[in-house]
Amino acid sequence: MDRLRVVIVDDEEPARLAVRQDLDAIGGIEIVAECANGFDAVKAVSEHAPDLLLLDVQMPKLDGFEVLELVGREVPVVFITAYDEFALKAFDVHAVDYLLKPFTRERLEQALTRARQRRQAVGGEPTPVVAPQTLRAAAHPGTPIERVVIRDGPNVHVLPVGKIDFVEAQDDYVAFHVGERTHLKEQTLGDLEQQLDTRRFVRIHRSYLLNIERLARVELYAKDSRLAILTDGRKLPVSRSGYQRLQQLL
Repeated sequence: MDRLRVVIVDDEEPARLAVRQDLDAIGGIEIVAECANGFDAVKAVSEHAPDLLLLDVQMPKLDGFEVLELVGREVPVVFITAYDEFALKAFDVHAVDYLLKPFTRERLEQALTRARQRRQAVGGEPTPVVAPQTLRAAAHPGTPIERVVIRDGPNVHVLPVGKIDFVEAQDDYVAFHVGERTHLKEQTLGDLEQQLDTRRFVRIHRSYLLNIERLARVELYAKDSRLAILTDGRKLPVSRSGYQRLQQLL
């Protein structure tokens, strides 16, 4: 049998135990890690490079979709959850399967068979690659995000959007400026702009999104050129269209 290296992620210990017992009975599985939260899941994927994630959706700290946003290009996933409302979102991000608790051992075995079939079909490489914006949209459907998750090697940073001073475009990345600290994430500024609350963040320049609460004043710098002066004294360029957006917001 094609052996699968699996990571189990569920914040409830009895649920992890039940899955582990079922996997032992099914056979052909090596459980390389068990995780009680999303942070440990991201670390486990980085350390063990498993063939499959058995991933709960609703967990403290990081939910299942946020975990997948951080590791989604690296490992296929089978969602295991007590909530059926996430099923369509799960398949939007190309999940292998979606198991609704309580599920039978036979149903779990079907999901494992699908995971093996997918791996064999693509020669062992995870496929298809899901765009990060698709993962983020699944994690936050139709509502402005309240936090940003950023992977830094095996570590994960969670930034409440209210703590972000401004965001700066840097090639294929965006830099989140939080006080004296800066966090980089692979994302476009336009993608991020669509996720943030437009009543709180405004595009003042093609390269800058500003948290309006950090704005102290706008100064004329040159003809048709202005600077946004932040409450801590930092200065950001304001384009003509950005100034119009500021005026509408203020």
